[in-house]
Amino acid sequence: MAFEKLRLGINIDHVATVRNARGGDTPDPARAAILAQEAGADGITAHLREDRRHIGDADIDALMDALTIPLNFEMAATGEMQKIALRHKPHAVCIVPEKREERTTEGGLEVAREENHLAHFIAPLREAGCRVSIFIAADQRQIEAAHRIGAQVIELHTGAYCDAHAEGDFATRDAELEKMREMSALAHSLGLEVHAGHGLTYDTVQPVAAFPEVIELNIGHFIIGEAIFRGLTPAIHEMRRLMDAVRG
Repeated sequence: MAFEKLRLGINIDHVATVRNARGGDTPDPARAAILAQEAGADGITAHLREDRRHIGDADIDALMDALTIPLNFEMAATGEMQKIALRHKPHAVCIVPEKREERTTEGGLEVAREENHLAHFIAPLREAGCRVSIFIAADQRQIEAAHRIGAQVIELHTGAYCDAHAEGDFATRDAELEKMREMSALAHSLGLEVHAGHGLTYDTVQPVAAFPEVIELNIGHFIIGEAIFRGLTPAIHEMRRLMDAVRG
């Protein structure tokens, strides 16, 4: 298949993590989002967790007011979050698993076991005009279930691949990459738009960017970390350069 332009979404959650570590108003996630927008980001991702450990409700208000590029609103499948999403009507809503004790999102959503609940949960979001994405592992059962419930997009969890690379377990890394390659093709064949993200770095982004079915990568923690040393705009430009280099 022909390559589509690969979009880059910047997750600004961890700007809020730094702010909340001390309290107060700085650094401001909305300011980071505007800088990312000016640096060429195609979208902004923000996860409003139930415990509000980083992004808060006021941040979502500010992002909706400030951005001219799409907001990808990550959230758990709860009634509270559904109400917030329906009030704001962001461009995209990404349903993610969420556990209070986790440091970050661990694994993909269990769609197959919750198929009936999730189908009813996302229907009002779709009716409101939000593109509904499901954050899942590269697993055939979950992808087929995401298709059945009416999701328009899947986002493949790249964490296991990135973790294996960081640990030097290259056999596992390559197996995870091949699994994502196969599941990207399956999802595309079902008419799902394919995104990917979680833990991607300069060292791991290109093999995933090379999948022709993937049209968006969402990257946050690494880029925010690199911004400490490079600045946010150069950090984004380098990620874009690496992505574009394998898309021709």
